[in-house]
Amino acid sequence: MDLTRATWRKSTRSNNNGGACVEVADNLPGVVAVRDSKDPTGPALAFTPASWRAFIAPHRPAS
Repeated sequence: MDLTRATWRKSTRSNNNGGACVEVADNLPGVVAVRDSKDPTGPALAFTPASWRAFIAPHRPAS
């Protein structure tokens, strides 16, 4: 997958302590890419927009 045109931004779900930071690129047609901000040249995960929405949706506790 070619991510050279991806515009990366830090996820709002990342912490601000310089630790576990995730970057998301959602400007590409049909894909949401995710990578580790500490390793920007490393691997990235790719999700369909629907899968990404399901992943970040608030989870309800089991009853």
